[in-house]
This record gives sequence, structure tokens and C-alpha cells, in this order.
Amino acid sequence: MSEKTYRIQNLSCANCAKTYEENLNRLNSVEEAKVDFNSAKIYITGDATIEELEQAGAFDNIKVRDVQDLTVTHEKFWKKKENYPVYISALLLIVTVLTSYFSGQDSHLFTIGYLLSIIIGGYSLFIAGFKNLVRLKFDMNTLMTIAVIGASLIGEWFEAATVVILFAVSEALERYSMDKARASIKHLMELAPSEAIIVKDGIEVIKNVKDILIGDVMRVKPGQKFAMDGTVIKGSSTVNQASITGESKSVDKVNGDEVFAGTLNEEGVLEVEVTKLIEDTELSKVIHLVEKAQSERASSEALVDRFAKYYTPIIILISLLVMFAPPLLFNTPWHDSLYQGLAVLIIGCPCALVISTPVAIVTAIGNAARHGVLIKGGIYLEETARIDAIAFDKTGTLTIGQPVVTDLVTFEDNALIKAAALEKNSQHPIAVAILNEADKEHLDYRNLEINDFQSITGKGVKGVIDNETYYIGSPKLFKELGFEIDDTVSQLQTEGKTVIICGSDKIEVIIGVADDLRSESISVLDDLKSLNIKTMMLTGDNHKTAQIIGDKCHIDEVKAELMPADKLKIINEEQKRQKIMMVGDGVNDAPALASANVGIAMGAGTDTALETADIALMSDNLNKIPYIIRLSKKTLTIIKQNITFSLGIKLIALLLVIPGWLTLWIAIFSDIGATLIVTLNSMRLMKKRSLNISE
Repeated sequence: MSEKTYRIQNLSCANCAKTYEENLNRLNSVEEAKVDFNSAKIYITGDATIEELEQAGAFDNIKVRDVQDLTVTHEKFWKKKENYPVYISALLLIVTVLTSYFSGQDSHLFTIGYLLSIIIGGYSLFIAGFKNLVRLKFDMNTLMTIAVIGASLIGEWFEAATVVILFAVSEALERYSMDKARASIKHLMELAPSEAIIVKDGIEVIKNVKDILIGDVMRVKPGQKFAMDGTVIKGSSTVNQASITGESKSVDKVNGDEVFAGTLNEEGVLEVEVTKLIEDTELSKVIHLVEKAQSERASSEALVDRFAKYYTPIIILISLLVMFAPPLLFNTPWHDSLYQGLAVLIIGCPCALVISTPVAIVTAIGNAARHGVLIKGGIYLEETARIDAIAFDKTGTLTIGQPVVTDLVTFEDNALIKAAALEKNSQHPIAVAILNEADKEHLDYRNLEINDFQSITGKGVKGVIDNETYYIGSPKLFKELGFEIDDTVSQLQTEGKTVIICGSDKIEVIIGVADDLRSESISVLDDLKSLNIKTMMLTGDNHKTAQIIGDKCHIDEVKAELMPADKLKIINEEQKRQKIMMVGDGVNDAPALASANVGIAMGAGTDTALETADIALMSDNLNKIPYIIRLSKKTLTIIKQNITFSLGIKLIALLLVIPGWLTLWIAIFSDIGATLIVTLNSMRLMKKRSLNISE
């Protein structure tokens, strides 16, 4: 049997998800089914049709669509069709109440009005509730069904109808809150256009992204978004990649540069050769990873689920005691005891408790995704909130990852042009740094003729320029040639920089090259200290260079000349004392990233960064790390608040049983109140300002 994944709409609540999963697993055409409430997806092993899948979810008006269908429909809360029966029920209740009030009569006609309101508003509730009763399964639908029927039997028609309507509103609010929490996925889905202009034999044809193949040439005009990943083969422009990498600055794109689906072409016309199918684009990978992360259960969510498993039977037991103990033991009126017992059942609905964790986790992960941070599950959010120390790799993490010219001491005019001309055919990182510096100063070194070019193995190169022999290389080369080395060289070496000298019969330029710090490294590490987090650097570089970088960054502890196995050993030793996070480039740091309590991979949308660690930074921006720490701490705080609110409000309402003050009104409003508080409290995680996010 085939395995398929589908997206679903209109799923009301976590309990409804469980009911839907059970219904699916009872289908003859389904071997195994799993419903993921957080990401609103189902995983089916079998040959069931979409019609069968929707029929199994008819109790909740569930709609099923293909997982590759990324179209998103937006409906305002009041316009959702599944809420129409509630509106009709509420209108009927209001008309009945007003008519009975102004007529001043007690008629069976009003009872029929209440009954119709109950049936219209609670039809789906009763269907689910009765099925559960037959199976002796006690969830919130069962509790509410018993409560409404009980209230009707003791003549509390108005309260019964009100309970039905308010419960339906509560369900709609829960569904709406999860839809809002999943909004990040909808936002990501809308980033890339569904069609693109494909050029063949000079003719433009508009194609759906599903029909575009690798090798097709896509033309993207200014102001348009890229529909597919690809490589620029014609034109130049600037591209805003914030949607994928989180970078706030636009990036120049020329021939040979890679572009991503969902990013925005700002200036020139680009022709792009498609390199990936729609399901393999970086945007599709991001969507998949975020959905997967949102479906991963945090430890607090698992704890709440285990608690809810025992919570409902306890509530039923308390309800039975409230119903039968007072009349049997103290001869109190049966009506009052039954009424309060039914109210206890309503209070017992664990709606707010069940969504207290997932709505916060889904919202937080969505917030992070919008800012270029992929957190691969709620458990990593919780672990990050408890981190005591962070270990950083040096090269490519705290530093830029490629040498740059930091110092330029010239003794002759045009010295840098000659140095660049000698290095123009080299691919060595230091040579590239010198060429980049020459390009930055707009020097025309490419047209400078070099004769008798010769490499001096391990030391440098030489060549003839204007009939004069020039050398470029290490200070060791120039010492061997008999030159007196300037004090500037030793000073630069003391600072941990690589020194390159260029000259002919005398030294003309001294160049200091270093893998310079990222512009944000120092401020980020200072920010982490303000969060009481210890910092350390683990690097394979020599002790001298490592210590210089460590001192610049205000790192608490520096460990150098480490192999990957050494980094892993240090991480394991630190874990015996504290919770530790590892931040690296996702390749040579992979063992340490995997072993740390939380691993963060740097990488501008690369496969390695996406797949290696628990958290991936889509842009090489260390500013995201304090943001992740704050987001995780705030998420954990909100989860604790949600659990406290949802249980506290219900406990207060239950205590009203003692003086006999508990009513169905109080019960239903405590249930809706808890759901609203939990939802609104979790939505605070969408705010950017309070998390000090720096792009």
C-alpha cells in the first residue's frame, strides 16, 4: 500500500484530531493513519480516496487536499461556514428568550425554541458525544453531551442551550487560535508565485511551477519573485533574500550566482536556469522542516497529555460525587445537586489545558521561521531556555570564514596593483583576499602584464613587471632573499595576522591578512553575558591566534588546536556539569553539534545547515542567537502561565461547589475564559519588539 501525506482544514481541536485518527484507522482502505494536529496534516498508509478521508472527518467538517497544494485561503472568523449553525442557534435562542420575557408566559412553545437551538448548535457535538458514550470514551464532547442532556432533563432549557452555543464558540476560538499559530506556514507558502515565465527559443510561456523542469530557463523581471531555485545565466540585479535567509540587506546577483524561490528580484531582468523541482526548492525544505518541527512534541506537551488522560476521569468522579453525595448523605434537593454536578462536568472540559502547550510552541516556531531561524521541534525550544553555556567554533562562526586584508602598509605608489597582478591567477584564500582588496579600490591589475611568472613552493611567487623582477610571499621568503624585515611585520604577527610582503629590490608593501571577526560577534557575546550564559570557543587554530580572537570577543574560555573528536570530548565533559549549546558551521563540527544539548548550525540556506543541527540559522547572523534564547525563555514562561491559568481558573470554579454557588453560567464562562487567556497569552509570542530581534 502507498504512503501519502495530505493537508487538512477545519480541524477544531486536539481531541477532534484523535477522534479523526480513530475514524481513519477504522476505514478498510487504510492500513495506518496518523493525524498531526499542530501542522494540520495527515499521514496515510493505504489506498483511501479523498472522499473517504473527508467522510471520516465529516463530524468536524474536515476538508482534505494534496500536500503539494500550497494555495492558501483566508477567511475571517465570522465568515467561516462551519460557524453558521452557531449563529442560527444563537439567534434562535435570543428570539426565544426575548419572546418569553416580553410575553410573560411559560409555554411549551418556548421549550421547543430552546430545544431547536440546542439541536442546531450542538448537532456535531452530540454525534461525537453519543459515539464516545457507546465506546465508553470520555473526552470533552462526551462531557458536554452529558451536561447538556442532563440540564435539559431537569428543565434548565435556557442554560442547556447557552452551554451548547458557548461551547461551540469555544471550539471555534480554539480552531482559530491554531490557525493563527500556523500562520507562519501560510506566510511561507505564499512567498513563491505559483507560475513563472519560461523562455524557450526566445518565446515567453507562462507555466505552473508543477510543470517546470530542471534545465528550463526562467525570466524574472524587476519587482517579481523567483518561483523556483536556479542559477543566473544572464543579467545582473539585486535580490532581497530575507524570506529565505533572514538577511535584511539585498544581495548582488550576476552570472553563476544561485537564487532561491520566494526571494524578490529588485532591479534588473534575470534569466535563471532552474536547478531544482518545486518539491526540492529551499523554500519547500523550509516549509517541510517548520511543519515537522511544529508537529514534534515538547516534553511539557507530553506531560500535559498524560495529565489530561487522568484528569477527565477524575472530573467525572467529582461530578458524580457532587450529584449524588449531598442528597444521599445530607438530604439536600436533588435538582440543586444534579445541576451543580453538571456544571462540574463543563468545568472539566480540558480544552484550555490541551492547547496550552501546542499553541505556544507552534506560534514560537512560526515566529522564528519568519526571521530566518529554523527550530526543529518544541523540545529544542525548551532545551534552549535552560542553556547555561554556549560553545562557538571560530572559523566561519565567530569569524567571517575567509581571509580579508586588515592592514596595508605601502612604501611605493601602485604597490597593491603589482601585488594583485602577481596573485591574479591564484585561487589561494590569501590571494583572493588581496584581489578583493584591489577590486574594492578599483585597481586595474588584470591588464598589467606579467612575464616569466614562477611559483616558489610554499613561500610565494615571482614575475617580471616592466623589466623588473617582483616577489610576493611570506616574510620567510624575503629574509632568504636578504631583505631587512620591518618591525611592522612582527607587530602584525603578534596580532595573529598572516603577513604577505611584495617588492622588487626593496619592500614596497606589507599586507596584513586575517580571518576577521564578524561585525556582530562582540555585541552578541556581550549580550549573551547579560543573559548569564557562559561562553567558550572551540577551534582547531593555534593557541596564539585563538586567544587573540577570544580576547577581542570577551570569550570566557578559549580551547585551541582541537580536532573534531576533541571538540566532542569537551562537549561531553561540559554536559556533566551544565546544559551546553554548540554553534558551528555544520560540517567539521557535526559530532559536537549532534552531541550538545542543542546544536545550532550556521549557513545561508545550505543543505548541511538545514540537516545537521537542532536549530539552523538561514543567514550567517549571530544576532539570531540571543533572539533564540529570549524566544525560548519566553515560550517556556508562557507555557507555564498557560497551564497555571487553565488549571487555576477551573480550580476556583470548582471551589464554588462548596458554598453551592456554582452555576452552568460560571462553568461555561470559566471554560471559555481559560481558552481565551491561553490563546491570547500564546499570541504574545508573535511580537517582535519584546524579543530584541536584530536583523
